[in-house]
Amino acid sequence: MNIFKVSVQETSNNTIVKFEINQIITKHQSFEFNNIDEAKASPLGQQLFYLPFVKKVYISWNFIALERYNIVEWKDVQDEVAEQIEAYLNDGGLVIEESEITKKTPVTVYAESTPNPAVIKFVANKKLVTSLFEFTSIDEAKVSPMATELFHFPFIKSVFIDENYVSITKYDVADWQEITMELREFIRGYIENGKDIVVAGATQTLKNSDNQNTSHFESLDDTSKEIVNILDEYVKPAVASDGGNIQFISYDSESKKVSVMLQGACSGCPSSTYTLKSGIENMLKEMLPGKVAMVEAING
Repeated sequence: MNIFKVSVQETSNNTIVKFEINQIITKHQSFEFNNIDEAKASPLGQQLFYLPFVKKVYISWNFIALERYNIVEWKDVQDEVAEQIEAYLNDGGLVIEESEITKKTPVTVYAESTPNPAVIKFVANKKLVTSLFEFTSIDEAKVSPMATELFHFPFIKSVFIDENYVSITKYDVADWQEITMELREFIRGYIENGKDIVVAGATQTLKNSDNQNTSHFESLDDTSKEIVNILDEYVKPAVASDGGNIQFISYDSESKKVSVMLQGACSGCPSSTYTLKSGIENMLKEMLPGKVAMVEAING
């Protein structure tokens, strides 16, 4: 059984608080309710309106945002509300009626080339996952129904899924001009029908998901933490725009060697070695003088 965990996140509007959930709860759809009558399709929404200070309920893929009336301050009630939501979900409470959640919602998907000629990035107008995933075979893809179905196409070598896109690596036997439209329509239809991208709790079970979580980060030495922060701030956004990811693996203080994992479009990309040497390695040497001698990459 996958346990729901709820955390409180403040927003720029002090009347609104987000309650983030560690699992997707609405099949990537969003719902907004202004009163208990509007919330008849959401048993959870109706439950929240019984709290006298709740003005508006917004339920999305992995969070619930609540707007309050001015009769209370969030700091006085937010922890109790988070506990109530967590208990409701763990007791099997229904978030949205099935008839509502299975309705098709308009989805657009466009194909985008990447620096890796073997990879194309399919970008959706919906958030797909809360953590990144990479699968290099149908056996690895057990936690992802979408990736499992994609591997039924004989020309697919690997599948990389991040927040709102899917990067597909193909075998040389196929030409992108012949298969791009077919893949784009498959992915669009799959998302539009509200089917599961990954199974609930998959972020906890997949070893190659993004493991730079708080506990892992805090166990690192100071130089490793600096390296992770530099990669997160300066490198990850750039490689994500190309349909890939870079993940810190280790740092050896004696050899001053940094090991990273390349995933998605970056894995096996002809230009990745140049990017590592001329870009990432030089950046780390400059920002951490005397601490980094070289960067080596492991393809995910």
